[in-house]
Amino acid sequence: MFSGVDALVVYLAYKDHGSAWAGAGLAVAGSLIGSFFLFSIARKGGDRFLAKYTASGRGAALHRWFEEYGMLTVFVPALLPIPLPLKIPILCAGALGVHPGIFAVTLLIARFVRYYGLAWLGTRLGAETLPFLKHHVVQILLLAAALFTALFFLVRYLNQRRQRAAGRVSSN
Repeated sequence: MFSGVDALVVYLAYKDHGSAWAGAGLAVAGSLIGSFFLFSIARKGGDRFLAKYTASGRGAALHRWFEEYGMLTVFVPALLPIPLPLKIPILCAGALGVHPGIFAVTLLIARFVRYYGLAWLGTRLGAETLPFLKHHVVQILLLAAALFTALFFLVRYLNQRRQRAAGRVSSN
């Protein structure tokens, strides 16, 4: 249910509290490097592939969704210790030309919270960390849904506010 990296971070945390933070830092760095590799591949040619499949129909709707709310689709699965598909949002982010800095900051925040949070739990709960997370999987998913919903409405509000401001500027 949890990734090998999650389990390794937790294991290091409860076996050697001093290694917990280094392990979390290495997990963050490894995740950023691997994700940036995939992101870079998508930036180089993924746009043509994506354009082929998002020109009309459901693909076009997915494209519009990612254009407006895309980084949420990267942030939430990158944050949760429950495996959710992350490769597809990373590929979309690269192919659709998301700025590498925005991608990096989004992924860094999510992975930092995830891995350092797991390390902290590992130092507190020890070997019971993963069973604790498995037992509370429904609550974690509900929290993720609530977080996604809140961020969704925040992005929507900020986009509407920006559009109104742009309308006032163009009418002046």
